[in-house]
Amino acid sequence: MKRPGLTAVVYLVLVFLSGALVGGFGHRLYTQGTVSASSTAGRSPEEYRKRYIGEMRSRLMLDDGQVAKLNEILDSTRLQYKKFNEAHKIELSGIQNDQVARVKAILSDSQRLEYEKMRAEREKNRK
Repeated sequence: MKRPGLTAVVYLVLVFLSGALVGGFGHRLYTQGTVSASSTAGRSPEEYRKRYIGEMRSRLMLDDGQVAKLNEILDSTRLQYKKFNEAHKIELSGIQNDQVARVKAILSDSQRLEYEKMRAEREKNRK
């Protein structure tokens, strides 16, 4: 007769312990930080460059002269990217303005007002 009572107590203890285990695991998952897909997220261009040069210096055993030349190459490349982006910014802006005009053409007046609100919100979130 005591055996069914003892079995019930053992089962209750096992259920309690498994609940505590699952709760602890769930809490750990809930409080754990998120993972970023990008390894460069949150890094400034200067930090990225410093890390890149450090890696190049240590893995390739660059001397000071080579590091100076690498810095010149990186400066030149940055300037080329900047010029390219500035030259094509006007063209990209024109493409975007054309899209906006074409979308507005298919909308009713009330939809156009809402579309303008959507665009303003997106522009605000961009900055």
